[in-house]
Amino acid sequence: MQARSALFDLYGDYLRPRGGRAPVAALVKLLAPIGIAPPAVRTAVSRMVRQGWLHPLRLVSGPGYLLTPKAARRLDEASARVYRTGRVSWDGRFDLIMLGSPLAKRERQKLAFLGYGMLSEHAWVAPRAAEEIDAVLSEAGIGYERFSASHAAGSPGAAGVVGRAWDLTAIARAYEHFIDQQRPTVTAVNARSSDEEAYAARFQLVHAWRSFLFRDPQLPPSLLPSQWPGVSAASFFDKHATRLRPAADRFVEHCLLSASRSARVGFSES
Repeated sequence: MQARSALFDLYGDYLRPRGGRAPVAALVKLLAPIGIAPPAVRTAVSRMVRQGWLHPLRLVSGPGYLLTPKAARRLDEASARVYRTGRVSWDGRFDLIMLGSPLAKRERQKLAFLGYGMLSEHAWVAPRAAEEIDAVLSEAGIGYERFSASHAAGSPGAAGVVGRAWDLTAIARAYEHFIDQQRPTVTAVNARSSDEEAYAARFQLVHAWRSFLFRDPQLPPSLLPSQWPGVSAASFFDKHATRLRPAADRFVEHCLLSASRSARVGFSES
């Protein structure tokens, strides 16, 4: 797991509900259980500041970092998709984007994150419009046109579009692999496990689940095959993410409080 990706997960899942800020000492403590060393944390933080995701500030507990408005919006959108609190209905229309030139790899990744699939190098489609799409394409300096598209009577229908834009077979296999990979880790955590062990297991679970934000456009049920593996994977995720949350929250609070206490002790001794 890369430090930058882990920081996004940490802020999105634990620090955003706590004001979106934390001292550096707490960030180091909170990423240690998943094997990320302090130098990697500090390097990733500096990079996220340069990219406009974090803003440095002085906290009572020492130097810290606050989510920027851009980062807060992105994490809120991601959280709604991770926990499926956003819109799930479909009006039968696709958001179709026609590009003046092909996208670079970075922009392709951004469109995939927003739920768009590639029909061709010049055409991308999504089951619903993403609020950020215009800003992403404008920032990339690419000319484009957007259309709200639906099928005419007698055409092959939405299934053909879905089959061209997304590899549902590969996505289904990824969901099955997610359960197989995560089950041993999360089921090993029980009432005798420490809060830190529960936190580490839940962090890995959520991190793995977040990867589907780049793979699965969250198509409406009417566009998915029957017995879609994503349904059982979502139930598995919900069950264990909820079960492990109280202990994980206790560990987060402990790290934040510990960092604050250490800073006060250092201040009083100086």
